[in-house]
Amino acid sequence: MKKHTSSEAILLLEDGTVYKGKSLGRIGTSGGELCFNTGMTGYQEIFTDPSYYGQLVVTTVSHVGNYGVQHEEVESDKVQISGLVCKEFSHFFSRKTAEGSLQEYFEKAGVVGICEIDTRALVRHIRDKGAMNGIVSSEITDVEELRKKLAEVPSMAGLELSSHVSTREVYHLKPDEVKFRVAVLDLGVKRNSLNNFMQRGCEVKVFPYNTPFEEMEKWNPDGYFISNGPGDPAATRDAVASVKQILAKEKPMFGICMGHQILAQANGIATYKMHNGHRGLNQPVKNLLTGKSEITSQNHGFVVDSEQLRNHPEVEITHINLNDNTVEGMRMRTKPAFSVQYHPESSPGPHDSTYLFDEFVALLEESKNNV
Repeated sequence: MKKHTSSEAILLLEDGTVYKGKSLGRIGTSGGELCFNTGMTGYQEIFTDPSYYGQLVVTTVSHVGNYGVQHEEVESDKVQISGLVCKEFSHFFSRKTAEGSLQEYFEKAGVVGICEIDTRALVRHIRDKGAMNGIVSSEITDVEELRKKLAEVPSMAGLELSSHVSTREVYHLKPDEVKFRVAVLDLGVKRNSLNNFMQRGCEVKVFPYNTPFEEMEKWNPDGYFISNGPGDPAATRDAVASVKQILAKEKPMFGICMGHQILAQANGIATYKMHNGHRGLNQPVKNLLTGKSEITSQNHGFVVDSEQLRNHPEVEITHINLNDNTVEGMRMRTKPAFSVQYHPESSPGPHDSTYLFDEFVALLEESKNNV
């Protein structure tokens, strides 16, 4: 393994705060919305999660890169983050099954980052001040020049990003024994979501984010899955239109993360940008239907308006976040549709929420038996 030589790097925040550290990944400049992830493991899954598109990820765990990378742990076909901010970045790895170092992986993917800064201070700053844009550079040392470049980075509010991460072509996956057909509206779907359907005997056909309902319906699916994805759900209008038609057809539907927010929008329930989102694999959620709690994997900066949801005659809240009481799940009262704000595929864990895939399959079976 070749020895990597770090250069100086700068992180500039939207409010003018400057951090100086060492470079990681490719030498360059990259901007995006700063967000922090509280997970202790699973960095490769985080970096390849399409929901992180357009964001600079700050890891709260001290060491990143120590177990290298391997192909099975990707959630999409490329690295999706705009850049990485961390405390200690390991250029060496100890896992025998790893296929290479995170540094080599980032260099190949063109990812820019900064390490050896006080990430605890940075996270406290973001937590208090709220989500904001930032820019990382290992090639520009002039803060004023960086400030001009940072001004060009768009705000996440009002930004449609699913078009940047969705599949361009329809594709499908088929298990050995097919029980059901599930049409997937790809707003930024993760591979492990598709794996969960395959494991349950579901053939999946994945459609681009802006596919009209009529086009998906030609395949005659038993139900629909509305995936996670990046950006502002209020700006993802094509998906909202499709979900309205799925509801009108009364086909079984399951939405996660962005899909959850799109279901709210389709019912006239507003979503809004949070002071700080939920990102990590240790978010406590209570299932109001069972009274049980689960530890969940999450990645979102927008949330459904709880007051509007509670006052809606056709929708009810099924899950709440135990840290801040925000809406984590809902279901339609008279239609076979439900959604959660978190990621039940939960790769690399925890797996408390995979039961939701079973509940959707049960809904598919019930719907098929009633035909």
